[in-house]
Amino acid sequence: MSWRNAAVALLCAVTTPVLADASPSPAPAPIPCPKSAEPNPERPPRPSPPPDVPAHRTVGGKQLDSAGLVVPAGVPDPPANTAVSWLVADLDTGKVLGACGPHEYGTPASVQKLLLAATFLDKLDPQQIVTVVHEDIAIPSDSSAVGLVENGQYSVETLWLGLLLQSGNDAANVLARLGGGAGGMAAGVQAMNQHAKWLGAYQTQAVTPSGYDGPGQFTSAYDLALIARVCFANETFRRYQLTERTQIPAQPPKYEGFEIQNENQLMSKYPGAIGGKTGFTSLARHTYVGAAERDGRRLVVTLLGAEPRPQRSWQQGAALLDWGFSLPEQVSVGRLVNPGEPLASPSPSAAPSNPDGPAEVVAAAAESRWTTMFFFGTGLAIATGMTVLAGLVRRARIRRRTDA
Repeated sequence: MSWRNAAVALLCAVTTPVLADASPSPAPAPIPCPKSAEPNPERPPRPSPPPDVPAHRTVGGKQLDSAGLVVPAGVPDPPANTAVSWLVADLDTGKVLGACGPHEYGTPASVQKLLLAATFLDKLDPQQIVTVVHEDIAIPSDSSAVGLVENGQYSVETLWLGLLLQSGNDAANVLARLGGGAGGMAAGVQAMNQHAKWLGAYQTQAVTPSGYDGPGQFTSAYDLALIARVCFANETFRRYQLTERTQIPAQPPKYEGFEIQNENQLMSKYPGAIGGKTGFTSLARHTYVGAAERDGRRLVVTLLGAEPRPQRSWQQGAALLDWGFSLPEQVSVGRLVNPGEPLASPSPSAAPSNPDGPAEVVAAAAESRWTTMFFFGTGLAIATGMTVLAGLVRRARIRRRTDA
């Protein structure tokens, strides 16, 4: 081989980077969640959710980005249930103890009323008397209702009790209209959505104040836990939740008063229950939020898309609460973020300080580091190659002069 060919071969060898296979390894398949035998109900097709935002699926920790079962290592399996997605968390520490598809989109039904409470409970005077207008009671025939009447006058506190005890869609409309001020009910719903984002519930989009089905209305099991945590931190909310029954005042001369009762059976049948909310539409199926306290520890469970057999939704929630209480306090698979906590910025600088942040943050940082190393290595190799080539040329010239 001539010196020119040898030099070119050496230069190519030192300047060609050795690259590992850069193709990403396939993500492991989600672990199936334990399922109860469930009927095959006739239900409308599930609505198409909005496109996933990767950063939203990792709110609370990278482990929560799963469509399947997420539980701490070494703990007993959670009880089987019929819910499409669920989550169990500690109301006080914010630790997520386990979940199934925590960031999967679901349809809320009446558990969305908790977002209405989280948004306006502290902003409305409970003693204010409100007059009901026709728009408030113009609800579909299959809606749950307290039984408010047009031109009837009710205190805001009575409306909250009607909302939380009897899941009144009519009460939800009045409260959202009142909370929306001059903008009315539409402004109230807009405020709910803004509040959801402030809480970190990025997958929640309200279309109706009551949770009655509307196009584009979604939430997730994780978001519901965030909302519930804020509600149960509110003393007034806890007092309303513990109310067993209340009187809806008469509206003379035509309408007599009547009594309503708390519909959440967890309250009367589960020791330590502190409240929650039921929900159902034919589209959403059964949705549920329940909370209980045991030995100074407060847990919350959220379920979306459950069926009422072989157990009612509150019973499935109770079984998950039992499972959560059986776990050591230190275990978790993530956390409930705090209200106002900013979403991790998808920039390379965020990766080192937030190892549990969104996956794309870590990927971007790794890609940036690899790019820097590649170009640095290439430049070094080129410089080395040129030095070797120059040396070969000098040696060849010396050899040619000597041979002459």
